[in-house]
Amino acid sequence: MSAPVAFLHTFVQSLSTLALYPPGHASRERSLEGLHLSLHDLLDSDPHPLFSFLGNEVVYGRRPLHELRDWEWGSRLSDVGIQRLEFDAKTAITTVELEAFLEEMLDRLNMRPADSSEARQTRETGIKYGAIGVGDETEEQAQVVTATIAFTLGEEAETIRWMHDELEGGQSLPLSEAEAVVRSLAMAMHGGSVTMVPLLRLREFDEYTTTHSLNVSVMTMALAEWVGLGAEDVRQFGMAGLMHDLGKVKIPKDLLNKPGRFDEAERKIMNSHPVEGARIILATEHHLDLAAVVAYEHHILINGGGYPTLKYPRDCHYASKLVHICDVYDALRTKRPYRDSWPAPKVLAYIEEKAGTEFDGKIAHEFTTMIRKWEPQIAVMNEDEELPAPVATPQSPAPVGPAPAQPESG
Repeated sequence: MSAPVAFLHTFVQSLSTLALYPPGHASRERSLEGLHLSLHDLLDSDPHPLFSFLGNEVVYGRRPLHELRDWEWGSRLSDVGIQRLEFDAKTAITTVELEAFLEEMLDRLNMRPADSSEARQTRETGIKYGAIGVGDETEEQAQVVTATIAFTLGEEAETIRWMHDELEGGQSLPLSEAEAVVRSLAMAMHGGSVTMVPLLRLREFDEYTTTHSLNVSVMTMALAEWVGLGAEDVRQFGMAGLMHDLGKVKIPKDLLNKPGRFDEAERKIMNSHPVEGARIILATEHHLDLAAVVAYEHHILINGGGYPTLKYPRDCHYASKLVHICDVYDALRTKRPYRDSWPAPKVLAYIEEKAGTEFDGKIAHEFTTMIRKWEPQIAVMNEDEELPAPVATPQSPAPVGPAPAQPESG
């Protein structure tokens, strides 16, 4: 049994013991000593362990603990707002502090009023916990001391490259890893006191699909939160954004990175990626209907244009409309072999011009308003750069000029 799994089992055993025995009881003391030893074993292997409890998944750092899938306690902790648990070896953690921490956990699990005194809220220990904060964090959860860690996007980018390689090699979609990436992006967005939108800078043209998938996912989650969706919808929309371009694994690399315009045959191949992406997603044994719909619809325009052509015209899913606008924004903001990147004001002007024809008018308004308000909180970073501290005061909206001509899409 790995140290993280062993610690979690000891942790819940101690919770159960504290619930049964009063302070000072010998069984209680033995349980606390055992938890203290287990924690030290964990800290010896990892000086900064971080657990995330999200429904039926337990994540250690950025890695799902598959042996704890559908673990009852993961769901119980998540349901009471304990979605993130962090320890720091730099601060010595005593059995007294562990006991106080377990009592707080029991207060939440048993729905008892927690001590909200200033001393209890602000004391400095090596134990931090709280909600990840995707969309529907309550006022009570917001008061809890929440872990803050330095984020880069290197592991996430590497995971997406590996996922694409697996699919290119004919393997099935690795869903757990994709879900872990979305959770990591959500944690990066909410690592501080204000929302941060971490975007990855392109290193090489042939890494565009990797970078673009991460950026569209995090921007879709930001926009979903902005328009008031709940936490579960935000995560599902983020998954759809992450997987919207999976069909491009079926497109030859030289075509994806062609420096000039596509001829008719090449354009037909490129335009097949929404259908191919939906097929890949639907071929899994998991229920990913929303992601499949978004993969299929994300290039269909509000006026019925785009691709693939619908035999019977209909309205696209709301998630597809959000992903579409985030897809176009990130694509135009990125330098490609056939054109330079566009500055943000030019892209926003394009989106506003095409509202009601290419983009849903209300969503276009919400998106451009969000980008202008959150401009200081959009962090464009390299894979190995840490997420910078956010600027809390938004800048005034950037001026926009005349609407630009329609770009080449792909």
